[in-house]
Amino acid sequence: QLQLVESGGGLVQPGGSLKLSCVASGFTDAEYAVGWFRQVTGKEREAVSCISRQGGSEYLNSVKGRFTISRHNANGNDTVYLQMNSLEPYDTANYYCAAYLLVSGSYYCTLRRGFYDFWGQGTQVTVSS
Repeated sequence: QLQLVESGGGLVQPGGSLKLSCVASGFTDAEYAVGWFRQVTGKEREAVSCISRQGGSEYLNSVKGRFTISRHNANGNDTVYLQMNSLEPYDTANYYCAAYLLVSGSYYCTLRRGFYDFWGQGTQVTVSS
């Protein structure tokens, strides 16, 4: 079972930045893609970005140029970051980290929610003045 733990959410003013972290543990040899999703109460959960183990990434159009996903594996810990710049009030949401298993060597990841089998508990991001 893959465990995902998010951190880094908080309150930030419009135009500000936050960096979210997702620590994945439980699958030491399997390859998996990690994605970030966000959800506002009463609305559908939407995909923000994803990254494969090989470094391939995808972004929601509205965050391109503002958000950057990265992945760092060291000492057996796999951490995926989401650097969020130029934040706006419409970015306010609960942000979730999620993952799905990949065929070994796969470069691409998908933003399609149905692929993701493992989910974290979420971290709240609020953009407000």
